Amino acid sequence: MTEALFHTMLAGLATGLGGVVVLCRLPSRRALGSALGFAGGVMLCASLMDLLPGAAGYYRRAFSPAQAALATVSLLCMGMAVAAALGRCLPEEFRAPQGDEGRGRALRSAAVTGMALLLHNLPEGVLTLFAGVADEKMGLRLCVAVALHNLPEGIAVALPLYYATQSRAKAALAALVSGLAEPVGALLAYLFLHEYLNPSFLNGLMILIAGVMIWVSLAELWPEALEFGKRRAAARGMAGGILLMTLGIILLS
Repeated sequence: MTEALFHTMLAGLATGLGGVVVLCRLPSRRALGSALGFAGGVMLCASLMDLLPGAAGYYRRAFSPAQAALATVSLLCMGMAVAAALGRCLPEEFRAPQGDEGRGRALRSAAVTGMALLLHNLPEGVLTLFAGVADEKMGLRLCVAVALHNLPEGIAVALPLYYATQSRAKAALAALVSGLAEPVGALLAYLFLHEYLNPSFLNGLMILIAGVMIWVSLAELWPEALEFGKRRAAARGMAGGILLMTLGIILLS
C-alpha cells in the first residue's frame, strides 16, 4: 500500500514538473495562443485516444452493443453538460491587473483548464493506486505512463496562469495542486469508498470526464487560442499537443 501510494504521488508530481519547465520567460500573446491550442490538443487526444476507448471497450464487453453505446453516449453528454454548466458559472473574463483584457481572459482559460484536469486527475490517481496495490510491477508501469502524460498537462495549466498573473510561483503552484489531486483523491477513495469502486463505476467516471475535457477543449480553449494566437499559431499548438499525447499513449500502452 505504501509503495503504491508513493508511485501515485510521483505520477501526480509530474504535473507540477511540467508546469515548472515552461516558466522560463513570460509568453507573448501568440505563444499563449499556441499554449492554449496545445492544452486543447492534449485534452482532446487524452479523451478520444485514452479515456474513451478503454472505458467504452469495457462497457462493450460487459453489456450488449446497444446498451454499451447508450451508456457511453449518455455519459459523454452528461460530462459535456457539466462542463458547459461550469463554464457558465465563470465570468467571461476575470478582473486583471491594470485592466488588461487579455490577462483577464487568460486567467479564465487557466481556471477552466485547471478544473477540467483536476477532475481528470482524481480517477486517474485512483486507478494508479489500485493497480499498485493489486500488482506492484503493473502499478510501477502505470505510474511511469501517467507521469509522462501529466507533463504536458502541467504545461497546459501553468502557461496561461503565468501570462495572466505574471507570477512564476502561482503558475507552478497551480500545476502542482492539479497533480496532487491524484494521490490525495486516491487515498481518500481507498479509505472511504473502496467498497463502491467497481470497474463499471470507474469506467463510467472516465467517460464522464472525457466528455468534460472534450467540451472544454472545443468550447473554451480552442476559441481562446484563436483569439490570442490567430489561426496558425493555435493550430500548431493543438497539433503539437495531439502529437505529443499520441506518442506517449502508443509508446506506453
